[in-house]
Amino acid sequence: MDDIFLGLGANDAKQFLKLGMANRHGLIAGATGTGKTVTLQTMAEQFSAAGVPVFVADVKGDLSGIAVAGSDSFAHADAIKARARQLGIDPFEYRDNPAVFWDLYGRQGHPIRTTISEMGPLLLARLLDLNETQEGVLTVCFKWADDNGLLLLDFDDLQQVLMTCGDNAATLTTAYGNISKASIGTIQRQLLSFESQGADRFFGEPAFEINDFLRCDEGGKGIINVLVADQLMRNPKLYSTFLLWLMSELFEALPEVGDPEKPNLVFFFDEAHLLFDDPPKALFDKVEQVVRLIRSKGVGVYFISQNPIDIPEKIAGQLGNRVQHALRAYTPRDQKAIKSAAETFRINQDLDVEQAITELKVGEALVSTLDSDGAPTVVQRTLIVPPRSRLGPITDQERAIIQSISPFGDKYDTPVDRESAEEVLVQKAHDAAAAARVVEEHGAEAQRAQPRANPSMWERAGKAAFGAALASAGTMVARKMTGRKSSASPVASAASAAAGAIGTALGGAMLGRFARGLLGGLLR
Repeated sequence: MDDIFLGLGANDAKQFLKLGMANRHGLIAGATGTGKTVTLQTMAEQFSAAGVPVFVADVKGDLSGIAVAGSDSFAHADAIKARARQLGIDPFEYRDNPAVFWDLYGRQGHPIRTTISEMGPLLLARLLDLNETQEGVLTVCFKWADDNGLLLLDFDDLQQVLMTCGDNAATLTTAYGNISKASIGTIQRQLLSFESQGADRFFGEPAFEINDFLRCDEGGKGIINVLVADQLMRNPKLYSTFLLWLMSELFEALPEVGDPEKPNLVFFFDEAHLLFDDPPKALFDKVEQVVRLIRSKGVGVYFISQNPIDIPEKIAGQLGNRVQHALRAYTPRDQKAIKSAAETFRINQDLDVEQAITELKVGEALVSTLDSDGAPTVVQRTLIVPPRSRLGPITDQERAIIQSISPFGDKYDTPVDRESAEEVLVQKAHDAAAAARVVEEHGAEAQRAQPRANPSMWERAGKAAFGAALASAGTMVARKMTGRKSSASPVASAASAAAGAIGTALGGAMLGRFARGLLGGLLR
C-alpha cells in the first residue's frame, strides 16, 4: 500500500504522508495563488488511487478537472512535466479519477438533501443566525413537533409548526416554557430570507445517506466526491453549516475502527475559516469534539485556509500533518501568522523556517507529517508533486457525461414530497374549522355523528404501502423497456418500498428505515 507522495525535500529526501497516519488530520495553508489547490488535488487523487474515498469542496470551480486526465494541450503542461522530471517521476503519465459531483442546488451535480429534523435546532439556529432566546424558542418548536409525531422535513413543515406554536403560545407555556411571538416572527423572517436564496432546496427528501460517500469503483479506487460550491460560497453560513452537519453525520454514523491501515474517508474542508467566524460556544464545542473523536472512526479531516491562525488553537492542536505554502508579511497580522506557523513545526537546524515561509515559490511548501510512531517529522522545504489529472475546470459536456454514468441519479435527482408536518397541521386546521361550522349550524350532536374526517394511521399506512409498491413496479417496467439493468430483486424492491412506506406512515423516517432493513433481511 503506497503512502501519499507529497514532494522532494531540500535534503533530497522524498516527503510522504503515511496512510496509517492520514486520519490524524492535517492543515494546508498559504496565501492566495501559492499552490494550495494544486496540493489538495494531488493529495486527493493519490488517496483515491490508494482506495480511500475523498470528499472535497470545489469553492472556485477549478477542482472539477480532477475527474479527467491531464493533457499536454492544456495550460501549465510544460511546467508540470518539468516538475515531474525534477522529482524523478519518469515516466509521468496523466490519469483520470473516479468522481461524482454534488450540488446543494442540484444544478451541476446530484442534490444533497437532509431533513429539518436531522439538521436539528443547534445547527439550524447557526444557519439562521439566531440569538440564544430565539434558539430556545426553535428548540421548543422541535420538541413540540416530536411530541406530536410530526415529521419536520422541509422549510414548509417548520414554518407551519412555528405558526401553530405561535398561535397556541399561551396553552403551550406551561408544558414547554415561554414562547415569544416576536422570536417566532424573527425565525419565520429568516426562513423566508434563506428560501429566497434557494437554501430551502437543501431540506427535503430523499435525504442523503452518508455511506454513499464511502464507495470505491470496480477497480478499487476511492470515489472522489466533489461538492460544487462556487455558488454556495455566496452564502458562507450555509456552506460552513452544511460541512459541519456532514462531519457530524459521519461521526454519528460510522463505527469505531481505531487506527486503520488507511482512512475510511478523507475530508478536505476548504475556506475553513468560515467555520470559526463567531460560532456560539455550544457549536464550537461540537466542532472540537467531532475533530478530536472522528479520527477513531477512520476519517481524516484536512483544513485548507489562507492563514493558519484562522484555525483556533484547540482545533489546530489536533492537526498532525501540515503543508505550509508561502505567506506574505504585509500587515502585523500577517507577521503574527508567519511567526505562529514557524513555531508549530519541529525544528530543522538547517532551515530558518520563519524566513523560508516568506520566500517559498508557487508549488513549494514547508512539509511536516507524522512518522510511524506518531511523532512529527522535521520540517523540510519541499517541491510539491504535480497532479496527473487536469488543472482547471471541465466543460459542461464532460460534466454531463460523468453524471450520466453516476450510480446516484435515480436515487437523489427527483425530490419526494410526502405527508409531513405541514400537511397534517393544515388538515387539522381545516377539519377544526369544518367541525365548528357543523356545530354552529346543526349543534354538537350532529358534529359528533359525523364520520372520521381523515383516515386512521393504519389506513394511511396501507395506502402508502400500495403506492410505494406500485411506484417500485413502475420503475422495474421502465428499466425493462429501456434496457437498464439492476442487481436488485424485483420482489425485494417492491416489498422493501412498501415496508418503508408503512413504517414512515406510522412512525416517521426512523421506523421506515427499520422496517425496510427488517424486511430486506427476511428476503435475502
